[in-house]
Amino acid sequence: MSISLSDLVGDRRAAVLTMEIQRGVVGDLSSFPELAHEVERVGVVRHSARLLAAARRAGVPVVHCTAGFRSDRLGSPVNAPLMTAVLRRPEHLLEETAAVELIAALGAEPTDLVSHRRHGVSPFVGTTLDPTLRALGVSTVVATGVSVNLGIIGLAVEAVDLGYRVVVATDAVAGIPADYADQVMRHTLSLVATLATVDDIIAAFAP
Repeated sequence: MSISLSDLVGDRRAAVLTMEIQRGVVGDLSSFPELAHEVERVGVVRHSARLLAAARRAGVPVVHCTAGFRSDRLGSPVNAPLMTAVLRRPEHLLEETAAVELIAALGAEPTDLVSHRRHGVSPFVGTTLDPTLRALGVSTVVATGVSVNLGIIGLAVEAVDLGYRVVVATDAVAGIPADYADQVMRHTLSLVATLATVDDIIAAFAP
């Protein structure tokens, strides 16, 4: 049985999650310039900022899912090729540096929550995200950010496994190359999430 978007995100059932919209990931200090270019082309930050502003007005929680590493890399296992590549760069996403900051244009507010991790490629396992959302009474998560290649897939699958429903804001996520990201949206994310534009999600927030 299909569920309407308003049923998924209305009446404060939802939380909006931003995934690694950080300066060292897709901003001016990016370690992934091709991905940063695609984020700019799609307008991920601009669309996400609109969505977050609407969420706050509607009383919908905003949680920024961030990543960062200690300079000594303690607590960050090198257990995947991606982690091997990024952790050999001594400057990559160092905690307490500008690289881990959220992109300013995202419009973060003091009322927003942050769920930070030092491990893995997705935001739920081994973090406080799940208990935080449950304490807020959330049943649906709305995903924004990067990347469709990996992080957004991980977010969606973990959320579904934990019992949440998932909405992916299609114009507030990006991956590379763009045609591959489109195929992932169509053939993978559509199997575990509702795909909707930022405008449609904002409209569904209304009581």
